[in-house]
Amino acid sequence: MRLLLVEDDNHVAAALSAVLARHGFDVTHARSGEEALQALVPESDGFGVVLLDLGLPDQDGYEVCGKIRKRTGTPVIMVTARSDVRSRIHGLNLGADDYVVMPYDTGELLARIHAVSRRTVHEDPAADGEDALLLGSVRIELPTRQVSVDGAMVQLTRKEFDLLALLAQRPGVVFRREQIISEVWRTSWEGTGRTLEVHVASLRGKLRMPALIETVRGVGYRLVAPAA
Repeated sequence: MRLLLVEDDNHVAAALSAVLARHGFDVTHARSGEEALQALVPESDGFGVVLLDLGLPDQDGYEVCGKIRKRTGTPVIMVTARSDVRSRIHGLNLGADDYVVMPYDTGELLARIHAVSRRTVHEDPAADGEDALLLGSVRIELPTRQVSVDGAMVQLTRKEFDLLALLAQRPGVVFRREQIISEVWRTSWEGTGRTLEVHVASLRGKLRMPALIETVRGVGYRLVAPAA
């Protein structure tokens, strides 16, 4: 798999590139946001994943992520020392698929890379033969992967849509955390649990319906269908 590593520290990049190469990745190193965007021009060979450091010399990493998402659907993993939930949610809102906090275990990073790269173009966890799911003012268009609230479109990342669609197929039913992680992230790796929590928080904020997804303590989550 080709991987784009966006990291301004050459020592960090060299060490990480060596590890990734040993695990079969073909790594391209970009030292700035502009280099990363140049590497992602449409006519270039595609990358399987982008590892994006937020502390870049020419542009803020969040800004770079937004620009990447406008030109490609390539999965983006933010790698940063910013560990607060608000920063995580902001990154996911801009289109990042995952968020890894430094210092990290190499095995954890590799697991997350493989997790976000396991996707199929037509993947729809909630597809059950219907074209749309209607939940009060929320409309989920399965073929086009679009979501609207009261007719206004809501921009979701791929995983946010997959999570919402999964819960929406059976409103009121509790989905275990392990089941959600398995079906949406295609992995059983326990460390993905934190990512699930961040995606749920991001969905609640984007839809402006905090009560739509209910946390069932110690078990998982369920979607509470709003009144029509």
